[in-house]
Amino acid sequence: MSDNPYSTPVLAWYESNARDLPWRTPDASPWSVLVSEIMLQQTPVVRVLPAWEAWMERWPTPAHLAKEPSGEAVRMWNRLGYPRRALRLHACAVAITEEHDGQVPDDHATLLSLPGIGAYTAAAVASFAYGQRHAVLDTNVRRVLARAETGIEYPPKTQTKAETALAESLLPPTASVAARWAVAVMELGALVCTARSPRCADCPIAGQCAWKLAGKPAHDGPPRRGQTYAGTDRQVRGRLLAVLRDSPDPVAKDALDAVWDDRVQRERALDALVSDGLVDPLDDGRYALPG
Repeated sequence: MSDNPYSTPVLAWYESNARDLPWRTPDASPWSVLVSEIMLQQTPVVRVLPAWEAWMERWPTPAHLAKEPSGEAVRMWNRLGYPRRALRLHACAVAITEEHDGQVPDDHATLLSLPGIGAYTAAAVASFAYGQRHAVLDTNVRRVLARAETGIEYPPKTQTKAETALAESLLPPTASVAARWAVAVMELGALVCTARSPRCADCPIAGQCAWKLAGKPAHDGPPRRGQTYAGTDRQVRGRLLAVLRDSPDPVAKDALDAVWDDRVQRERALDALVSDGLVDPLDDGRYALPG
């Protein structure tokens, strides 16, 4: 039995403040939830929304995506970042189509067996798509629980067994309520209990929050993001992929060479794309998205 002093105020807050997102609607398919969860990893909602809408319009079911080469998933991913996620979604679509009759599994263990699906994503899909009772621990939830329950400003860098046990102990006993709690506390972390500027005055559990009641003691938190993209191999990979995405045909090597002056860095980035399965080198010396 759960003893959760936060669930009633957090659920009431969510009812009035939740963002209207298409993957949260009652008629959202499990596939649409899975796509949203993969896209939202390391990417804010404002960037995911148009990409998710375009993706779902083109591939409304796993079978639609599975029929196409994985390179089309990479092309459709466009500039969303971390494009290996596109390959993971394509691999999931193939597995779901071939092994599960085109239906996203509703069993947590089976979700975990899908290509590239980890503990968080499996719990999120089982909870948000199927209304099941699972501890869904993303960065936002971990931060809320660290502050409210343990009085620490930021959770540990690596998720601990103690965090998982705490999250499980706070799950409401009814599955449908637990699923609602999972998304509600996540939303609270995203909108109010933020990493850098928490809006404690707007928080429904501020009066119960151990961190606030202790005077909000400072704690080592996540590193501030600097301008680390410019000049990095990641930027080079992005430029190389952009050339390939924009071309319907394989691309000659000199077209790729033109995107970056530093030959050593450019070749390193291209080799990494090939190694990651995002680019196929062809026998004639040209390059293409994976077929």
